[in-house]
Amino acid sequence: MHIITSFGLSIRRSCSLIGISRTNFNYKLKPETEYDKLIRKRLKELAQKRKRFGYRRLYVMLRREGFMVNHKRIQRLYKEEGLILRRRRRKKLASTLRSDVPKPKYTNHIWSMDFLKDSLANKRKLKVFPIIDEYSRKCYSIEADTSITGKRVC
Repeated sequence: MHIITSFGLSIRRSCSLIGISRTNFNYKLKPETEYDKLIRKRLKELAQKRKRFGYRRLYVMLRREGFMVNHKRIQRLYKEEGLILRRRRRKKLASTLRSDVPKPKYTNHIWSMDFLKDSLANKRKLKVFPIIDEYSRKCYSIEADTSITGKRVC
């Protein structure tokens, strides 16, 4: 038996056209129970007391208190209540003490070298390795190739 929608299509055909499953179409949301409200209330209290705790640690605390709940339910309630913690980014520290970069005083005092990378029209990588005098800005050597090994650099 096919149920026909207001457009004259069956539910099966309508669901396939918009790309959802019929089980999703037929799903009825269950009302929140008293037990869920109690869990939600206790979760909020614990989150207020322990501000740096995420849902996983709060889940363990709720389990210890005797609540028989699934971790996925706790995660859903945690999100719904807006208790989500932002992840802290680690502060990047300098590995060594910084010193001033020395200024070149005459020709051939300080040389610089670096790898420059680009890609060709055929999408192959191109590496360029210039050696430059910092004082005169003269380029003494430049190597260009698709691959420059450490041996070649030395």
